[in-house]
Amino acid sequence: MSPSSSAQGDRLIVDAARAGDAGALSELYTLYFPRVYRYILARTGNTYDAEDLAEEVFMRVLEAIERFQWREAPFSAWLFRIAHNAVISQRRKETARGRSSQLSEAMAVDSQGPEALVENRLVLGDIRAAAEKLPEAQRQVIALRFAAGLSVAETARTMGKGEGNVKVIQHKAIVKLREMMGQQRKAPKVSVYEGESA
Repeated sequence: MSPSSSAQGDRLIVDAARAGDAGALSELYTLYFPRVYRYILARTGNTYDAEDLAEEVFMRVLEAIERFQWREAPFSAWLFRIAHNAVISQRRKETARGRSSQLSEAMAVDSQGPEALVENRLVLGDIRAAAEKLPEAQRQVIALRFAAGLSVAETARTMGKGEGNVKVIQHKAIVKLREMMGQQRKAPKVSVYEGESA
């Protein structure tokens, strides 16, 4: 399916949902829930928060779909702005309560055995920890592009930035992540026994 026919199909589904078609609302949920969930999981690192927030996002969409208006941005840009705002709101609540999000190791990882599974989870944990140190715009681009699977154009519309700007932000984020991951690999390993080098 070409991007233009996909956009046409999305438009038909969104317009039907705006008119109150329950089947179209269900189809939007089926199409977008996994992407919204992955985006939120990448931002929060917590499967429970990601599930709750993704459901909350779709409740907000359900309440506001009648007011959605087609502009230059696609439906996905509107949807991921709602998801982004939900993540920011959650972080504010956690900060007010003094709670820090725990990074979850429950992200699906394909592996050949228990050793590979453990190694993959350790690497994912390192990447998530490094990503948390990136500036907000870089974290958001990484989450939208790689967790939610949005294109550069969709990411740009979601963030209200130009495509060139998103490419630059993405490039800087990847360079910074590689740099941070390289420093972690070069750091000397410490033994569990009295700080002895391994």
